[in-house]
Amino acid sequence: MTTYRALQCDALSNDLSGLHFVERTATPPGPGQVAIQMRAMALNFPDLLMTRGGYQHKPEVPYVVGMEGAGVITDVGEGVTAWKAGDAVCFSNLVGAIAERNLVPASALEPVPAGWDWASAAGWRVGAVTAHAALVVRGQLKAGETVLVHGATGGMGAAAVQLGAHLGARVIATGTRPDWMELLKPMGAHHLLSSRGTFQDEVKAITGGAGADVIYDPVGGDVFDKSTKCIAFGGRLMVVGFAAGRIPTLAANHVLIKTYSVVGVRAGEWMRKRPHEAPAIRAEINALAAQGVFKPLIGARYSFDQAIDALRALEAREAPGKIVIGIREG
Repeated sequence: MTTYRALQCDALSNDLSGLHFVERTATPPGPGQVAIQMRAMALNFPDLLMTRGGYQHKPEVPYVVGMEGAGVITDVGEGVTAWKAGDAVCFSNLVGAIAERNLVPASALEPVPAGWDWASAAGWRVGAVTAHAALVVRGQLKAGETVLVHGATGGMGAAAVQLGAHLGARVIATGTRPDWMELLKPMGAHHLLSSRGTFQDEVKAITGGAGADVIYDPVGGDVFDKSTKCIAFGGRLMVVGFAAGRIPTLAANHVLIKTYSVVGVRAGEWMRKRPHEAPAIRAEINALAAQGVFKPLIGARYSFDQAIDALRALEAREAPGKIVIGIREG
């Protein structure tokens, strides 16, 4: 009987002590499923939050960690006609990716963009889907507008920089590491600012006092507070996450006076709640990837045996972009 290893969360904890590698028995795919031999998985901040019970989705323990990955289909279940054994695919899901083998609904799969390596294939979808939901679906960013992207050297922030530039916006990116920030210039960032300084004043200076039309904020905390000081009249402040830890509050009279919108962004949930919109959104995102708009910034690579170390590196913010876990072929 074939077995495979997976990184399982057996208990919630604040120090990753509840994570262990386990042996699982491989089972054939059920109706509508495919079996995937995994080649790479990418980490996301919610992976950490879920191990602590601090994310809006709270999977029942035990569960296998990991939101996104890529690999080769080895078998397909009954009713699957769009895919076959040997196809290179990628997917994003709430849990389950960090395993040597995976059973995934065929409806969740996307083709690996032509010419991409496994690390890039594993690490692009969560960032791309979130950026698209924030800037296109919810933010309605237009060419000629100014977009302020916080956490820009992270996986989701870098994707927003790439998409904002593609849409013809002026992109102002913030971060904490000047050396990492330089990596954003080839992605289309026009201005690089420190999120620890008075970026709100710098944004106003860059925009001639008008402020940013769209603000993409996966950070929260003080960054959110300062963002309200530099948003344009009629602007859109996109609430993507709270990587800083503090969930900010907002005075409604300020929203009224400046007449801006505060917009929540839950990209995956948007498509689950509005399934009639999902096919067109997915097709547009895949087309953007094929055009080279989305190409993840890979900041660090770990082996499968080092998966917990990779999560610790994510927690310590030791690398820009995406941290990827790879499995050798063979």
